[in-house]
Order: sequence, then C-alpha cells, then structure tokens
Amino acid sequence: MTPRRKRFAIVGGVLVAVAAVVALILNAFQSNLVFFYSPSQVAQHEAPTGRSFRIGGMVENGTLQRNGTNIRFVVTDTAKSVPVQYTGILPDLFKEGKGVVAQGQLENGVFVAREILAKHDENYVPPEAAEAMKRAQAGKDQKLAETVVPSPSAPDIRPKVNN
Repeated sequence: MTPRRKRFAIVGGVLVAVAAVVALILNAFQSNLVFFYSPSQVAQHEAPTGRSFRIGGMVENGTLQRNGTNIRFVVTDTAKSVPVQYTGILPDLFKEGKGVVAQGQLENGVFVAREILAKHDENYVPPEAAEAMKRAQAGKDQKLAETVVPSPSAPDIRPKVNN
C-alpha cells in the first residue's frame, strides 16, 4: 500500500468514526427532546401521539380527585382544558388554581403524566404556560369582540376623527 492510499484510508476511517459519533449524539438528543404544548394546542391535535411531551397551565379549580396515589385533575389555559392522570406523590406546592407542568403522553384523550412539576412561589408561572395562556386569552377576547354587537340605542363612544 502506498503512503497516499494509507493517508486516504486513515482520513476515511476518521471521517466514518466522526460520522458515527455525530449520529449517536443526534440520536440521544432526539430521544431526550421534550416539547411543551398548551392545552389549546393539545385540543387542536398539535401535540405528538405516542411521544412524550410537556403540558402546562393552571390546575382547574374543583377538578382534583385523589384515590390513594392515583390523582386526576384538569389543566387549563383558560381557553381549553385537558384531563390529566398521575400515579405517584404530588409536589408539596401542587394546588388547585396554581401553575403546573406535567410530562407524559396523551392516551385516549387523557394526558398520562409521569412527572409533575409545581410552581415555585405565588407569582411563578412557567414562561411557556404564561405565553400560552396569553395567546389563549387573546383568542377568547378576539372571538368575544367579534360576537358583541352594539345595541341600536347604545351611544357611539368611538373617538371622532376629523379629516
């Protein structure tokens, strides 16, 4: 084998090894990558089926049901709600009306959580959940504005524009 062929063989071997390492790293990232979805996105079927993801929002008041370590509750972003089922011990800060992020999978319309994360203090809402709640509220406000029709006897309170 000539020195030139030896160099090509070594370079080729190094390239194959680097490609294998990169493929393994990308595979590890892909399998550990968990996306966040709001209840509105889950209701619109944007969330993956058969894959783990996170859902966040507020625990709807009056929906918490405990049966030993089997817990059921509903997560809402004020526009849509998703039922959640969890088996295990809840964090101490978990309460109705407070922020929560759950990680798990959607099965037959119920989010089966493997992990529950509760808020840190009274002012904390996960940033993704806060943004999703703002978008959902803006959508509700837009729909409400489109459906409200002023009565003929109501005064016109729009500002006058002089041309």
